[in-house]
Amino acid sequence: MDKQRMTLSVLTLLPLAVACGTHTAGSGSVGRGSPVTGVHWTVDSLTVDGRTAKAPAGAYLKIGEDGRVSGNLGCNGFGSKATVKGDRVAFGALRTTEMGCAKGPANFERNLSRSIAGQDAFTAKTAGDRLTLTAGGGDRISLTKEKDAPLRGTKWTVTALGDRNTSRSLPKGTDAYFVLGEDGTLDGRLGCNHASARATVSDGHITLGPARTTRMMCDRSLMRTEKALLELFDGRTSYVVDHRGITLTSENGTIVQAAAAE
Repeated sequence: MDKQRMTLSVLTLLPLAVACGTHTAGSGSVGRGSPVTGVHWTVDSLTVDGRTAKAPAGAYLKIGEDGRVSGNLGCNGFGSKATVKGDRVAFGALRTTEMGCAKGPANFERNLSRSIAGQDAFTAKTAGDRLTLTAGGGDRISLTKEKDAPLRGTKWTVTALGDRNTSRSLPKGTDAYFVLGEDGTLDGRLGCNHASARATVSDGHITLGPARTTRMMCDRSLMRTEKALLELFDGRTSYVVDHRGITLTSENGTIVQAAAAE
């Protein structure tokens, strides 16, 4: 049956023991600051009891530098904490959403969550863009590093606006996006009007020139969005790309979040 979204809630699974001992990270091993943390890992397959199953599209794992874990089991999203010491990775309790899923993804995520929840720790081995997590009992999770969306040439759809204290989603139906061109320009839509400007990228910052816009009048909520986005122009903005998301922070404190269009 088709995937149907149900009420989201938190489901706590069995906690995992934290790996003991400290090892020195070396070639093919992992540790704080290693390529394993801060990377969006696409889950390729899961091997349990000698049988390998291909992962559904969308299954992934990410371990932050602070040990926070986010991901998708094949249907439901999940969160956890991880301890990385040398080449050992141990996960804490899994917290997942609850969604009705098709049979295939549901079976995969059940096996993946059981595999993670049933292990004291995994041995991690990296080889280029690939990561293998192997449990003591032989269960194996194979993953591949998925590169960040490119800064230039990507259509970044604006999803939220705010500042350092608050963030709010855009009004329903708002069409706001921007594209940074290879020719040093920015072109996009502010929710109501189109806009363009010169754009210089350097050292984690984007310097935008004055905005050139069309002059249509739109719904009041769209005009408020447009006014906030105009704060990015004629000044310098810092940016951080995280997989398929980008966060822009202007010098006056305006924060814009956007996602790479599919």
